[in-house]
Amino acid sequence: MKNNITLGGLISWIVLYFGILLFSTLLDIMIWRKRFPKSAQFLQLLTLSLCSMAFLFLLFRSGYGVPVFDGLSPSGILLSLGCSFLFFLILDQGLDPCLERLFPQSQNGYAESVQRLMSAPAAGFFHACFLAPVMEEFLMRGLLLGGLQSLTGTAAALLISSLLFALLHFNMVQTLSALVCGLVLGLLYLHTGCLFCCMLAHCVYNLLSCLVLIRSSTIS
Repeated sequence: MKNNITLGGLISWIVLYFGILLFSTLLDIMIWRKRFPKSAQFLQLLTLSLCSMAFLFLLFRSGYGVPVFDGLSPSGILLSLGCSFLFFLILDQGLDPCLERLFPQSQNGYAESVQRLMSAPAAGFFHACFLAPVMEEFLMRGLLLGGLQSLTGTAAALLISSLLFALLHFNMVQTLSALVCGLVLGLLYLHTGCLFCCMLAHCVYNLLSCLVLIRSSTIS
């Protein structure tokens, strides 16, 4: 990432990515689901994938790109995998069930999202376990946390990036869990200095969650 990074530049990239999410969601609701209901999930995934590639291309071309594998080490990989299982045990098996009881309306919205994911498992699996984690780590840990460190200090950068990461999930049940997840992933990035470690932890955690969802739906 270039040294003369500015707060305005960071905000612009964050707004652009939120705009991509909003655009793809509106396109999905207004066109894909109505005109191509059987293929809507795959069309949504294609839209997000193309927009994400364009976003990354512009990001790296502008000098805001972040090296992915710098600082990679066996200990970092083991720590990442440990974080994944920790997230699954503490969040999926502990915090989330409590939040579901506290926020039943949010839980209904989350359940609808899960049902839609299961209606096209291949597309939902790729999006949840690869595309979304990779892009979120590029944005929140690589771009935002790394960029804000020199502008606001490490503690503020960690808190701001974690809060925005939580807001990306647009659901009370997911948001509170995502805040915890974001803080730990931020600490992982600060400790290892490796963006790939954060991507790995995020992807494996989502993979574990999806496998449990698939198993539950199969049993029921």
